[in-house]
Amino acid sequence: MINLDERYQSYLTNPQKRLIIDGCREKVTGYGWHCDGNEVKGYYVTTENYKLFYNNNEQFLRMEPVRVSA
Repeated sequence: MINLDERYQSYLTNPQKRLIIDGCREKVTGYGWHCDGNEVKGYYVTTENYKLFYNNNEQFLRMEPVRVSA
């Protein structure tokens, strides 16, 4: 299994480290596993504006905008 802490913790603790999505620098705000209720299907990474989903083979699946209520 992928060690998410090893891969993404530095993005949370270092304010200068960002993901680049479509040419824009995005601050990582969280990460974790996603499942279908029976098994882990992959993981996600949340940025200020997006939630990125990956499968267990580290392949990008989809990107969803993060909606912030005002």
